[in-house]
Amino acid sequence: MEWVYVPMTPDQMAAAVVANLPVKTGRRLEAWAKIVRSQGPQRFMERVKWLKAEHGLGHVQAQMVAWEADRGLAAALARDPSDLVDAQYAGAKAALRPIHDRLVEAAQALGQDVRVEARQTYVSLARTRQFAVVAASTLTRLDLGLRLADAPAGSRLLPAGSFGSGNTTHKVALTTLTDVDADVLDWLRAAYEQAR
Repeated sequence: MEWVYVPMTPDQMAAAVVANLPVKTGRRLEAWAKIVRSQGPQRFMERVKWLKAEHGLGHVQAQMVAWEADRGLAAALARDPSDLVDAQYAGAKAALRPIHDRLVEAAQALGQDVRVEARQTYVSLARTRQFAVVAASTLTRLDLGLRLADAPAGSRLLPAGSFGSGNTTHKVALTTLTDVDADVLDWLRAAYEQAR
């Protein structure tokens, strides 16, 4: 028998922690959040420490409860991912949306195993692991972060620096749809192929 590792998205992991709270702690997320709001500290990290010290919750459980008490984690998990993308390109950043859509379309054309995962401020493109990040970095510039091994930086393909996740090695600045040219698509394909 061969085992296949199927990674969970962050939203799936959060949902699993929330689903297991009653089993592991005896209380549902909403009940824990009510306790935090009525008895716990006001600041997020103080709430996390308090839940761990006073109630024995694990670190991730305590973070989920503190998040629910502050912002409504359950509502965030139930939100449609397309709402997150719409919010990223609302208002003054609307002109960047066609660039985003072109990159996502190009990534999906690379293979049926491409996962498009919306986050609060960016979109992750993943296969067995994340290979690219798409983010509207300014009002006029979208950055494509790539995970590329041994790719030399150049005038367009720059070191990622602090952009993206810790795995992002390079980035490309895009300001118009014509910036998504053959070079960008080749770099995207290379990142996809290396993410096996």
